[in-house]
Amino acid sequence: MDSCCENKVGELAQLRGAQAKVLYWVLGINGLMFVIEFVAGWLIGSTALLADSLDMFGDATVYLLTLYALNRSDRTRAGAALVKSLFMFVFGLAVIAEAVHKSVAGSVPEAGAMGIMGMLALAANAVCFIMLLRYRSADLNMRSTWLCSRNDLIANTSVVLAAIAVGVTGSLWPDVIVGLAIAALFLHSAWQVSTEAVVAWRDTATENASAPLSDSAAPSKEACCKASSSCGAGSSDARV
Repeated sequence: MDSCCENKVGELAQLRGAQAKVLYWVLGINGLMFVIEFVAGWLIGSTALLADSLDMFGDATVYLLTLYALNRSDRTRAGAALVKSLFMFVFGLAVIAEAVHKSVAGSVPEAGAMGIMGMLALAANAVCFIMLLRYRSADLNMRSTWLCSRNDLIANTSVVLAAIAVGVTGSLWPDVIVGLAIAALFLHSAWQVSTEAVVAWRDTATENASAPLSDSAAPSKEACCKASSSCGAGSSDARV
C-alpha cells in the first residue's frame, strides 16, 4: 500500500477510535438516565417522563448498534441505521399507546418532581449533544445517532414545560400532550433515518454489483485515497 493509502487509513482509524470513545460515554449516560427516569416516571405517574425514559432506552440501543457498525462495511452501517429507525418507530407507537391510556384512566402527576427529573435529563442530554456535535456529518450512522441526541433535547425541554403547565393548571393534559409530541418526534426521525438508510443500502448494493472483482483485489492509489477521504471528519455529506 502506498503512502497515500497508509495515511488515509491511519486517519480513518483515528476518527473511528474517537467516535467509539464518544459513543461509549453517551451510551453510559443514556443507560443510567433511562433507569432513573423510568422509575421516577412510574412513581410520579407522568406519561411525559415515561416517554422520555423510553427515548433514553431507545437511544442506548441506537448507540450500541452504532458501535457495532462503526468499523464495518458501508452496507452493514446502512443496515444498522435501518434497524435503528425501526426501534425509533416502535418506541413512538409505544408512547402513543401510553398517552392514550393515561388520558382515559390516568391521574395528575406531581409537577415538582416531574420538573426536577426533566431538568436532570436535559442536562445529561446536553452533554451528549455537545459530544456528538462534531461527528454529525461524518456518515449516516453517526448522523442518525446525533439526530437521536437532538431529539432528546427537544423532548427534555418539553417535559420541563409540561411540568410547569401541570403545576399551574392542575391538569394531566399537558403531560399527555407532551407525551404525544415526543411520540410524533420519534416517528418523524424514524422516517427520516429509514429513508436515508434504504437509499444508502441500495447504493452499496449497486456499487458491489458493478465493481470488477480485480479492482477489489488491487485498488488503485486514486481509488484508495478517494474512498478513504470520503469518510473523514470534515465531510459535509451524510454518507454511510
